[in-house]
Amino acid sequence: MKTTLKLLVGLLALLLLFMVASLAWTLHKKQPVRDGAFELVRLQAPVTVQYDARGVPHIEARYEADLYRALGYVHAQDRLFQMEAMRRLANGELAEIFGADLLPTDRLMRALGLRHHAKRMATAMDPRSPETLALLAYLDGVNQYQATQPLPVEFNLLRIAPRPFTPEDSLAIAGYWAYSASSAFQTEPVMTFIRDQLGVRYLEAFSTDWSSQGIAAAPRLAASAAGAHPGVALTEGDWRSLNQWARVNREASTVWGAPRFQSGNAWAVSGRRTASGKPLLAGDPHMGFSVPASLYEAHLSAPGFTLYGHFQALMPFALLGHNQDFGWTLTMLHNDEIDLVAEKPNPSNPNQVWHQEQWVDLKVRNETIAVKNAPSIHLRLRTAPHGPVISDAFQDAAGRTPLALWWNFYQSDTLFSAWYALNRANTLERARDAASQMHSPGMNLVWAGAKGDIAWWAVGRITQRPGGVNPMFVLDAGRGEAEKAGDYHFSFNPHEENPARGYLVAADNLPQSGTGVPVPGDYLLGDRFAWLDQLLSDPATVWTLDTAKKLQLDVCTGYPERVLRSALPLLEAVVTDDNERAFLEPLQKWDGCYTTNGIAPTLFRQFSFELANAAFADELGAMQFANLLASPALDHALPALLTQVQSAWWDDVRTPQQENRFEIVRIAWSRTFSHLQALYGTHLTEWTWGHNHSLTHRHPLGRQTPLAWMLNVGPFALPGGREAPNTVWGPLGPGPWAATAGPAARKLVDFGNPGQGEAMGPLGQSGVPMDRHHADQSKRYLTGGYAPMWLAPQDISKHTRSTLTLQPPL
Repeated sequence: MKTTLKLLVGLLALLLLFMVASLAWTLHKKQPVRDGAFELVRLQAPVTVQYDARGVPHIEARYEADLYRALGYVHAQDRLFQMEAMRRLANGELAEIFGADLLPTDRLMRALGLRHHAKRMATAMDPRSPETLALLAYLDGVNQYQATQPLPVEFNLLRIAPRPFTPEDSLAIAGYWAYSASSAFQTEPVMTFIRDQLGVRYLEAFSTDWSSQGIAAAPRLAASAAGAHPGVALTEGDWRSLNQWARVNREASTVWGAPRFQSGNAWAVSGRRTASGKPLLAGDPHMGFSVPASLYEAHLSAPGFTLYGHFQALMPFALLGHNQDFGWTLTMLHNDEIDLVAEKPNPSNPNQVWHQEQWVDLKVRNETIAVKNAPSIHLRLRTAPHGPVISDAFQDAAGRTPLALWWNFYQSDTLFSAWYALNRANTLERARDAASQMHSPGMNLVWAGAKGDIAWWAVGRITQRPGGVNPMFVLDAGRGEAEKAGDYHFSFNPHEENPARGYLVAADNLPQSGTGVPVPGDYLLGDRFAWLDQLLSDPATVWTLDTAKKLQLDVCTGYPERVLRSALPLLEAVVTDDNERAFLEPLQKWDGCYTTNGIAPTLFRQFSFELANAAFADELGAMQFANLLASPALDHALPALLTQVQSAWWDDVRTPQQENRFEIVRIAWSRTFSHLQALYGTHLTEWTWGHNHSLTHRHPLGRQTPLAWMLNVGPFALPGGREAPNTVWGPLGPGPWAATAGPAARKLVDFGNPGQGEAMGPLGQSGVPMDRHHADQSKRYLTGGYAPMWLAPQDISKHTRSTLTLQPPL
């Protein structure tokens, strides 16, 4: 018996060893090849690709088409599965390879109609324009790699049949990124629910109006003004449909790991304030953490053109870029460019809605979603005059009111021409012209030139809305709230060029409009902007790359002080237990810095959630409270609520007695202490921010063991917080907390020596498991490391680790 058992154990061990060896050999065959020579058809001349120590390709070509064709080839070698996954996400084709769990996401994307709109945009592209030729050359390089080289291991695991990539795929992915930047599907349902279901007095805690003076004068909605609105007549079924869309939109990144545009910091200092006497540019756009990371670095060089850029999957034009003469970075603007519209249906004909004083037919299209190991799903999708009827995505939950989506992106027609122009915008005038062509999404674009100019433009179309219409709520089409008179001219967008103070900064905050044109939006807290502005305005600071790094990595913020200013006196009055009172001391002494060894950040984050839960959840219910937790509106509301002694939110409607501010704050603190004590007892080292705030880079296939062990990267203790310059985003909920988004790249360029700008990404260049550049930047990123972005030929040659030559067929 023992001999048989030993034999079985030995056979199992051999089988496991064989499987591991087979996997290792399979992965080895699929590793990127960064040296040698390969043929690439349609090249006009050989192209040289020199890889540096981080695996960044420095591509040199004689012709622009060859340059973009080579970029597509090397980008695909490192990121082909990312390209495939993003294409399927934008086109609503994930369930075909992942199964029914991803069907809700596919339904959402099909109803959104990104691929439908991408086809129209592709048809309208000028086939002879330089941006179209560049895109086609890039896609040809991607497709040639896919057709001739080993496919990524994910293609084998998911049994993906490769298909050529098309301009429609690139445009659909661009649409997804634009859509991902909006929080409309969380904010607008919950704000509308509060106004129409609870009453306008509950809105007093929220900032729902716009001010041309920026964050310094952000107003709160007066109950009298809100009371004039009769509300939107949504049925229970309509709310069910809207809530289903909001839930799927909210959970897409959790279920599959879909990356999103989140926020960012962007600033520029003029040469009067720098040691070099030239402008300094700094940027760190915040995007969802994922495997691989969202951005890919590459340096392009051809006669008359050079650019070091950060690129997105299937995009030939850099999102961030610089060369010896100019550079730019960006953040999200968060202007309101998406409206949820309650159409007025014809009682006699459900396929008609009221528009411009008459009943009009809804357009209908039918789509089929393939589902792995299950029957296909058929959708009947309608389009109203204001946009696609998103309530058709979940027809089992749909009410009688067609809920449509109006979106600036649907009006876009200059997407790639704008980015092609920006990649070559070596003067202030050219940069301004490129910015004027950017219609969606809304962004803060910060540009600097070696000749001394610095500029900021709020880019994106600013829509003219009817007077008195607030797009923070679901709009009533029957009353004409969704009609648009057009767009303001770009010159009316908020902007600054070469300000006298000598610096510019944007941080997703409510912008100041010099023209007075309304720019309503779902803006993030102004505290990060205020912190950056305060430090940048210090006349004693002489700016260098080193001082810029300190600011970019700063983990401090004034937001906790704003909350605790009102909360601590209340806590000191109501917390009587000696043990609980002892834990108030870290908050009383806290400087607002999210360091990994601090206890105060953990206490503050947990208390913030418990306060929101105790104040809002009883009135809102689970669905709308989840929307509020995912909306910027909550961060604005907490410090305001604490100052409002008589707010309606202080009563718990589930109890017969009338609660007050003191009681709700006491309950929030008691739950904070109980939650953390249940997790860690009295082991205070486990109460620290580093123990409770972590980052795991997750692969789309990393939801299950053993693939999670093989494909995910982390966890790592993570400094920073959602209000600090070193911004890290994650859900506001009970601890511990997993970070979901943060700087997708930290980038610094001093135009006194632009050839040695510095950057760092969160993970690595390669999306290929086991490749040496798969996660080689992850630890340096966490500790605030940077690496040079070489531009000069002599620097590139000195730091080249391998050279790949792409050449025309013999």
